[in-house]
This record gives sequence, C-alpha cells and structure tokens, in this order.
Amino acid sequence: MLRLPSFTYLQPRTLKQALQWKKDAGLAGMYVAGGTDLYPNMKRRHQEPKVVVSLAGIPALRKGSAERRTGGTAERGLVLGPGMTLAEIVGHRKIRKRYPVVARGAELISTPLLRNMGTLGGNLCLDTRCTYYNQSYEWRKAIDFCMKKDGAICWVAPASPRCWAVQSSDLAPVMVALGAEFLLVGPDGERAVPAGAFYANDGMAYLTKRPDEVVAEIRLPATNGWDATYHKLRRRGSFDFPVLGVAAWVRWDGDTVADARIVLGGVASWPQAVAEAADAVRGSRLEPDPVDAAAGAAFRPSKPMDNTDFGLAWRKEMTRVYVRRALEELRGRRPGKAS
Repeated sequence: MLRLPSFTYLQPRTLKQALQWKKDAGLAGMYVAGGTDLYPNMKRRHQEPKVVVSLAGIPALRKGSAERRTGGTAERGLVLGPGMTLAEIVGHRKIRKRYPVVARGAELISTPLLRNMGTLGGNLCLDTRCTYYNQSYEWRKAIDFCMKKDGAICWVAPASPRCWAVQSSDLAPVMVALGAEFLLVGPDGERAVPAGAFYANDGMAYLTKRPDEVVAEIRLPATNGWDATYHKLRRRGSFDFPVLGVAAWVRWDGDTVADARIVLGGVASWPQAVAEAADAVRGSRLEPDPVDAAAGAAFRPSKPMDNTDFGLAWRKEMTRVYVRRALEELRGRRPGKAS
C-alpha cells in the first residue's frame, strides 16, 4: 500500500488567507482542491510538499454560477467557481442547458465517486501524464528516474532536451475551444488569462500559472450563435484518462460556419489547437469534403508518443476519425437543418 508522506495541512476560510499561508510556506507549500490528483502523486513521491493549503473551505471558490456581460453585448456569459465539483458541473441545470459541452466533458472524467471529489479548477490544472512517470517511487528508481521527477532524461525521447508527458485533462481542450478565460489571483494581484494562453507545450512547465497563484474564476463566453462538442478516446468506457480528446467549436452565421476551433487533447503536453483544421471548415456548411479536409489537417500535426495507452499509428489515425465524428455531430445540429 502506498502511503502519504508527512505534511502539514492548512484549511483557510478566505482566498486572502490561502495566499498568505502559501506565501509563508514558500516552495515547500502547494495548494490542493479535491485532492484526486495531488494526493496520489504525493503517494508516488511525484510531489512532496511539506505544507498543503486546502482551497476546499473557501466559499468564494465554490460559487455555482454568475452571469456576466461579454464583448459589450446584451448576451451574457457565465462565471464558474473553480471549487465546483465535477459532479456539480454535470448536474448544473444552467450549464447543461447553455454549455452542454462543459457538462459532457466533466461527465466523461473518471468515476462518479471521484467526480464527487474532483473539482473544475483541479481538472484544468491536472498534472501531465506519462507511462514512465506515473509509477511508484521504486519502479521509477529501477529505471533511474525520468526528467520530470528526480532524473535527467526523458525516457519517451531520450535525445530530447524537454519532457514529453502529455496533457491529460478533459476540460482543458474544451475551455480552449470555447475561448474561455481564467481569472488568476496571487500575492501581486489578479490577472485574466485566455484558456489558450494558460497552457504551455512542456511536460514539466505545463502551466503559465505561477505556483503561488490560484484560479479564482472560469469565465465562459456568451452563447451567441456557437455550438461545440467533445469526443474522448480511452480504453475503457469509464475511469480512464484520455489518450485522445477532440473539442470542436463552430460559430454559425445562418447555416454557414463563420468561425471554428479544433483542439486536440492527449497527444501533446498542452491542448493543441489546429488552425489549419479550423480553416478547412470556415465558410462551409460542414459538408463531407471540408470535414474530411479538417480531419486530415488535424491528423498531420497529431504526434502521439509512446507514453500512454494503445499503439502510436492507431492513435494517430484516430485523430482523423474523432475530428470527423465531432464535426459530423455539429453538422447534425446545424441551424435550419431539416429534421
């Protein structure tokens, strides 16, 4: 049985108090929300904080939703609290009605038990994963560790100067595709960061969030003429992390695609937006030819590596298949389409 190391647990009641306690702890401190990612990592000695500052008891981070105006229009977006559990996201009436892709992405994460514990903010900040990293301390020691923790080499690509652990969040590609915005609060104040700029293509430094900052709000854009979906590939129908995620977003002008975003998860260290795939469907009605072109455009930069489940060639081919499926689903909901 893997056991947690010794640590001091602090439970602040306000965000200001949490920021101060984390500042006092310095590099020895880490934040925790639901703990479904951090605590298993601590058991495997991936992270070894001496002080854990819990965000679970801060009411401001657990607020359900609030309306917000976006872009100076009458159309309102939605603000979600990062402390909302994934189960709350799944069951939230307003989210299911106005942002079903967010509820769907949350519903595909893990199991009901862990969705009751895991949080929206925690999933967005989820650690990157790798076959050579997500093992016990003894297993990793036997291969001389890896670059991401205690070692100097990436066992996925030994000649590479960087870590290739993959982004493993289901909601991260969804938020990037939607064009969501995150409010970060730290000791030096607050800043708003687009979801697309929140992630970095590096298996170790995978977030642009500073360690002393907290995600305080997730801001969803107004639902003005757009539709989105998320498709996930995994070995089992529940519990597994994605080996491929495809988030597709389109904004309709009548029955024509005025704008689009295609974002891949699970094939790189960040949610990978493929501009060429989006370009292929702009101006179309998602007919078979532009959909096939978008699927081919997403296939080319998709570079799954030998650090998650399934074979490389098959996983790469599934990029084409899943992008096509996602766009075909959106075509089926095209405005004005005859039933």
